[in-house]
Amino acid sequence: MKSYNNLSENELIESYLNGDSNAFTYLVNRHKNKIFTSIYLLVKDHYLAEDIFQEVFIRILESLQKGAYVENGKFLSWAVRIAHNMCMDHYRKVKRTPVIKTSDNDDLFKVYNFSEPGVDDKIMKGEIDNQVKKAIDKLPQDQREMLILRHFAGLSFREIAALSDISINTALGRMRYALINVRKMLPETQLLAS
Repeated sequence: MKSYNNLSENELIESYLNGDSNAFTYLVNRHKNKIFTSIYLLVKDHYLAEDIFQEVFIRILESLQKGAYVENGKFLSWAVRIAHNMCMDHYRKVKRTPVIKTSDNDDLFKVYNFSEPGVDDKIMKGEIDNQVKKAIDKLPQDQREMLILRHFAGLSFREIAALSDISINTALGRMRYALINVRKMLPETQLLAS
C-alpha cells in the first residue's frame, strides 16, 4: 500500500489527477477537522454543516478536475475559502443571518478528539467551553467570523483579509475587538484557568 504521509498537498493533488483516488481521500482526511469545524461554527447546525462539508469537497473535486486550483501550497486556506463562501451562499439563499444556538447540548468543541480527562476536568472544561461559546456567539458577526477563521480554521490575517475583501489592518482590528469583547464577557477567574 502506498504511503501518503510524507506527500505535500500539491503531490497528493497531482497523484489524484493522475488517477489515484486514494490520494484525494488522504488529503480530505488530513484537513477535514479544520474545514468541518469552520463550517460548523459558521452555521451552528451539525446536519447542515455535514451537508455543506460534502458540497465543499464536491466543489473542490470539480475545481481540481477543471484545473482551477493554482498550486501554491495553500490548499487548506483555499478549501476554507470555498467553505466560507458556501456558508454565506446558504444564508443568502434563505435570506437570513446565522441563528446562534445557545443550548447547553450544543457543544462548540465536539468535532475535536481530546484525550480522556478525569471527571472533574470534564465538568470544568464543559463549563468553560459553554461560557466561551456563549461569549463568541454574542459577538458581532464580523468579529465572530474573524475568531472562527483565525483560531479554528487556522487562516492567516492576510488570507482572512483576502477572503473577506478587507484590509489586513481591518482584519487585525476586528480580531482585537473580538478578543477584547470576549474577555469582557468572561469572568476574570476563568481567564486565569484557561
